[in-house]
Amino acid sequence: MDQHSRGQTLSPYHELMGMQVVHWEDGLARLECRLVPAHANRGGIAHGGVMLSMLDQAGAFAGLWCPHPGRKRSAVTLDLDCRFTGQAKIGSLLIAEGRIATAGRNVFFAKSEVRDETGALIAFGASTHRYRSGSGDPMGVPIQG
Repeated sequence: MDQHSRGQTLSPYHELMGMQVVHWEDGLARLECRLVPAHANRGGIAHGGVMLSMLDQAGAFAGLWCPHPGRKRSAVTLDLDCRFTGQAKIGSLLIAEGRIATAGRNVFFAKSEVRDETGALIAFGASTHRYRSGSGDPMGVPIQG
């Protein structure tokens, strides 16, 4: 998968956080993040905000697939809930997977989870996203230079 060749530009936030989209298709997105010391909280484990960001991005990207070159879809998050079920150690690889639960013309709902490389569940949640203008259509909107 090459998002950039299809015009699927990623957020600069992904680069800042060290997140990468490793799988993306209609209704499903998978992201990875290798935890580095900058992700740590005062206790030396991954800050909950890292997992929250991964849940948000995986859920959002699951609803934003656009296979048409030169076009994209975008949305804003309206609601995000999260349950932390484990701790992630610095150096671990986190994998977030988001799936569309249901989608309408303007709003979509996603379920997401974050696991570590051993498969242990670290966090799970649900989110609500509103398509930005024109993005409810699977054709998306033209990417502006």
